[in-house]
Amino acid sequence: MVQKKSDASDHMLTQEKFDELKTELNELITVARKEIAESLEYARSLGDLSENAEYHAARELQAATEERIRRLEGLVKSAVIISEKKKGVVGFGSKVTIRKKGDKADHTYTIVGSEEADMREKKISHLSPMGEALMNKKKGETFTFTTPNGRQEYTIVDIA
Repeated sequence: MVQKKSDASDHMLTQEKFDELKTELNELITVARKEIAESLEYARSLGDLSENAEYHAARELQAATEERIRRLEGLVKSAVIISEKKKGVVGFGSKVTIRKKGDKADHTYTIVGSEEADMREKKISHLSPMGEALMNKKKGETFTFTTPNGRQEYTIVDIA
């Protein structure tokens, strides 16, 4: 497996997401670790570990929790907090309304870091094909990007 080299733009976060990640990290370190340790202790008290499903489940949960803690510690340590939006230009944190060529319907998305991207909430990564194509554009500009369905053309209707 080839691992992509990480750069600062991969860890751009809003203050809100940064605070959310720090809260999750604190919860994992102070609460989850203790609960898992207690589960392991209880499972050990049941005897034979080789056939002890509770013990193996607790060990798997412990491994997953430690991995999440390591990931969050890395994100928090390397996070770049972006709070200032450029006026009239699409940038990190901008809420952008766009219209696909030939459509009548508008779609509004917020440009966020890859860690915050969530299409259900209409938040797209600045590193996604659409996000990259939108960056530094102004209201009224047309932009294109390529998807598996071919080249897409949109116009920026509004930037907030």
